[in-house]
This record gives sequence, structure tokens and C-alpha cells, in this order.
Amino acid sequence: MNRMDLIMGINYIINDSKIIDDIKIITPSIHAESRGSIWTSYDVNSLSHLIPDNLIFNHDKFSRSYQNVLRGIHGDNKSWKLVSCIHGSIKQVVVDMREDSKTFMKWDSFDLEGNNPMMILIPPKFGNAFYVRSYEATYHYKLAYEGTYADADEQFTVSWNDKNINIDWGIEDPILSERDSK
Repeated sequence: MNRMDLIMGINYIINDSKIIDDIKIITPSIHAESRGSIWTSYDVNSLSHLIPDNLIFNHDKFSRSYQNVLRGIHGDNKSWKLVSCIHGSIKQVVVDMREDSKTFMKWDSFDLEGNNPMMILIPPKFGNAFYVRSYEATYHYKLAYEGTYADADEQFTVSWNDKNINIDWGIEDPILSERDSK
């Protein structure tokens, strides 16, 4: 750590999901003062042990969505995702799609808010989805994978209202993309 890291206290609390194995909940330390606050979403020295040794986070994406938008349930077989909400409020949902898992098709949800930073680490073979509760929200994906990015044509999609998974979204009629409404 350098001097600024020590002053700002780059630390993380890492917890496991109580429902699904291998899902990590990461809460960063926040340096708050009269001008506002600052926090570190990823520090290689503190968090790289959470993904396989041969991978690095090599791709970031941001998604801005409006109230009542539901994005997902999408995933692939190779991408690790570190996700957070940097503005607004969302309901983050993770679904275990590993057929050999004791928690296959189980889900967990997390309240992510821009004013209360928390990240969720999602391994490959998990479905990722979120629902926007605030007027708008900005969602951050940090991705690690080998080779090229698994775009939509290489990803799996599960219906947001699949009766076998039975996610309690707390809504009846979200705004969906064409992909998610099929």
C-alpha cells in the first residue's frame, strides 16, 4: 500500500452469501469528510485472490437505466463479474445456474445503492439481473475472463419470471428489453 492508501484506509469487508455458495459480498471502506466521500471499488492487492490466478479484471461496463427497468437474467460460462450500483438504487439478483450445484436454480438478492457502496462478485455459470427502484440508476460491471468477451449471442438468458426459480421482484410489470421479454 502507498501512503494515500493508508490515509484513506483501503479496506474491504468480504462476506459470503447466506444462500448461494461462491457469491461474495464486498463492502469497501469509505473515506468521508466535509466535501463528500471516496471509496475504492477494486484494489488488486486486496481482492485479486477472489478470482482464479490466471484471470485479471480486463473489461468495465456501465449501464444507465430508468425506474422499473429489469435487466437480466443473463450469464455465461467464463466471466467473473464484480457488480455495483454507483448511482441510484437497485435490487441485484444472482441465480445459481450450475447444474451440479446443491443450490442449482436458487437465488439471492441484494439492495445496492450508490450512496451505500457494496459490490457483489459473481462467478461464471450464474445468472445476473437487476431491477431499478430509483428514478434512474447507474450499474457498474467489472469483468474478468479468458479470451474474448462472451456477448449476448454466447450468453444464456433465463426468463425474469421463471416459475421454477420464483424470484420475488416485488413488481408485476417491469420494463424489459426484447431479449428479456421472450
